[in-house]
Amino acid sequence: MSALETTSRSTVPDVFDGRVAWVFGDDFDIDLIIGVQNIKSYDTEFLLSVCMDAYESGFAGKVQQGDLLVAGRNFGYGHPHYPPMVAMRAAGIVAVVAESYAPGFYRGETFNGLPLLRCPGVTGAVERWDRLRIDWARGQVENVRTGDRLASEVPPERVQQIWRAGGSIPLLRAEHARKDGHGGETANEEGT
Repeated sequence: MSALETTSRSTVPDVFDGRVAWVFGDDFDIDLIIGVQNIKSYDTEFLLSVCMDAYESGFAGKVQQGDLLVAGRNFGYGHPHYPPMVAMRAAGIVAVVAESYAPGFYRGETFNGLPLLRCPGVTGAVERWDRLRIDWARGQVENVRTGDRLASEVPPERVQQIWRAGGSIPLLRAEHARKDGHGGETANEEGT
């Protein structure tokens, strides 16, 4: 299976394989990924240079394009700032599988097109660098190393459309491009 692309118009395959670059515990404050002092920066190179420094020096250099994060309950706790995940995406992270998400983080990153999957028990079933096979449509996460399979949510179709478009704005632009060139709805079958 191919890894997700991190372009602004990524394609999310129905079944995705990716390595676990990090396993976070419960109630992880997303700002700690780059350090609270850096949450106002949107300089991608700078954010990448400080990504996970408090946990592992050189973390970004160990991540490969197509890797993912695993987390416990309430991932993204705190204020839903975007720079931490800007850093993670720049490092190559393309999805997060967590037991649950803080609502603000979930809304914001879904809007940005980052696939976020809820999977109860995932932190106890994986180790760092395990390869996971995720079947979004069937709601299944498999640890390739152990063969263990976990039931996950099946994301709503609209959420999957946002992922496939690379975010809410690209999706809305594509939907509006299907309308006529004057910004109005296309004519119905009767021509009105």
